[in-house]
Amino acid sequence: MGLTYQSSKREAFVDLFDIQKEDGEYAIALAGNPNTGKSTVFNALTGLHQHTGNWPGKTVVNARGNFNYKGQDYILVDLPGTYSLFASSEEEIVARDYICFGNPDAVIVVADATCLERNLNLLLQVMELSDKVVLCINLIDEAKKKGIHIDVEALKKELSIPIVLTSAREGIGLDQLQKEISSLVRTSVQSSNKKTYYSDDIEEKVEQIESQLEVLPLNKRWLSLRILDSDLFFIESLKEYIPEESYENIEAIWKSIHIDKGATREFINNHNFKYIEFLVDKYVKSSKNIHERDMKIDNIITSKKYGIPIMILCLGIVFWITIVGSNYPSQALSKILFGFQDHLSAFLISINVSSWLRNLLLDGVYKTTAWVVSVMLPPMAIFFPLFTILEDLGFLPRVAFNLDHLFKKASAHGKQCLTMCMGFGCNAAGVIGCRIIESPRERVIAIITNNFVPCNGRFPTLIAISVMFFTLSSGEGIINSLITTLSLTAIILLGIIITLLVSYGLSKTLLKGVPSTFTLELPPYRIPKIGRVLYSSLIDRTIFVLKRALLVAIPTGAAIWILANISIGNVPILQILSGILDPLGQLIGLDGVILLAFILGMPANEIVLPIILMAYLNAGSLMDYESLSSLRDIFLANNWTLLTALNTMLFSLLHWPCSSTLWTIKKETGSLKWTVLAFMIPTVIAFGVCFITASVYRLLF
Repeated sequence: MGLTYQSSKREAFVDLFDIQKEDGEYAIALAGNPNTGKSTVFNALTGLHQHTGNWPGKTVVNARGNFNYKGQDYILVDLPGTYSLFASSEEEIVARDYICFGNPDAVIVVADATCLERNLNLLLQVMELSDKVVLCINLIDEAKKKGIHIDVEALKKELSIPIVLTSAREGIGLDQLQKEISSLVRTSVQSSNKKTYYSDDIEEKVEQIESQLEVLPLNKRWLSLRILDSDLFFIESLKEYIPEESYENIEAIWKSIHIDKGATREFINNHNFKYIEFLVDKYVKSSKNIHERDMKIDNIITSKKYGIPIMILCLGIVFWITIVGSNYPSQALSKILFGFQDHLSAFLISINVSSWLRNLLLDGVYKTTAWVVSVMLPPMAIFFPLFTILEDLGFLPRVAFNLDHLFKKASAHGKQCLTMCMGFGCNAAGVIGCRIIESPRERVIAIITNNFVPCNGRFPTLIAISVMFFTLSSGEGIINSLITTLSLTAIILLGIIITLLVSYGLSKTLLKGVPSTFTLELPPYRIPKIGRVLYSSLIDRTIFVLKRALLVAIPTGAAIWILANISIGNVPILQILSGILDPLGQLIGLDGVILLAFILGMPANEIVLPIILMAYLNAGSLMDYESLSSLRDIFLANNWTLLTALNTMLFSLLHWPCSSTLWTIKKETGSLKWTVLAFMIPTVIAFGVCFITASVYRLLF
């Protein structure tokens, strides 16, 4: 009946997922719930032989790696974390579709030994879909500490699949895991893993549907069950992978089934959960209350009384360490980079580079690049590891739990607070972090509003102005630090309020919809692995963001130098442009120089203050300042007031995203429309807020 799929057609599906499988290699899918240590297993098996990218046509990130066991090459495909193959989110759809149509030679399901019951649902679903499954029960070291014992041999017999106990962080059990994979993929005999028997009625209907199905590159029993329980997401996905005639056949069968499909889905789910309870009661024993410690801590951290204050305190400590800790390495890096400029100048002279080109390269391109690196790298190199430590400890999911009700009231996704935290380090990284939000609508809302969180690039401007105009004459030492902290906290809280308001506005207009529900798993508290923290925070986040910043900072450095050194009628273009912008700048409580500095500082917010200083002093290149006191005198001489200082801070907080962030938004959304709106919305808000504060200030004073 209809088309018959040959093995060549089956293999063609691999190309759809772009896993780059070579002849003689085996492709292994790695599946599992979030927070089971799945990525640690992946890293332990593949080491440095891995790369990341996006699934074809998706913004969902993937990781693929290679490992060799006894002379045989394997590709390990790390699927997005998922609780179920009854997919609704983009990540779940990717995981399910690869297992269904990617033709993996085997599937490893990673489970958490400390909460096996929660993980077995996914395992049972994968076992129905694939005949070659290995259960990797990870984190056995933590299970041992909590007095948990798993009768592995009995569980193997019950499920009829290979089971391996591992602690990937400690390297325990990985060799046995590779051995089981090798044995499984090399045998030509189909595995006899246990299939769930539901009821006589369901099994009879499954047989009827199977008899009507064409030969497909897909488990017929799985497909029949999905037709029975009306998994519309899966049936919709079939359009991408099978011919139209075959899809019409499946659609016709689905429409011909006259049963309560919702009740069938509920029956299948309840049946699986009851079986999981039986497995855990019979094969998992505990000598301790495994959740006692975590519950005691959560009673404080997630309480209504202490939850948010503890969260603010932790965030404040991270900010304080980042701001104070980055000063010294930033100064040292600045001395090194700017000290190298003389050697670079000598080299250019030795090869007879013309003076104008030498000045363009040194005072324009090199000095701007050095500014971005020396100011941007140290804070990110401190903030991202601290952020990753909080993530590994299990603290950030508790933050999402505490703030979920606020985002729900704003018709936004609770996970948006996690992406906002990422934005404190870098808004581009925060935009990338929005991938954790399953709903496309709510992901776009989080992406557009992430800019209202001040990144490390804007902190130098906010801190310097706060100290110069709001604390310098108020006292020294503790009082000075306290007032600076309070002013910065007020600015950050304003950014969070604006985020919630804009999220609410978008959800009621351009991105209408009901807030989606999501499963928020509170993982156990764990001691972070420093090696993994440094790798993921410095390589995956810091270097990635810095690279993008440099790509846009280099040409901007050249442009700034040209504007400052080319004159029209003896007036530098920089001065002409600031004069043109001055009426608009004055209208919103700034001036033309400040407004132009924000425009020219679009590649990197770190260079806004130096551009202002360069324009005020009529210098030909970026300038540094000896002290905040001397910088304040320069600003006062150029007619700065408290209004100017306040509105510069507000404009810095609310204005358009930097080039790196806009580039990332375009990459993540794949849409010019949302990229333009991500620029326009904060721009309009920044001008509007500054106009209001300027008007109120002038009325009062």
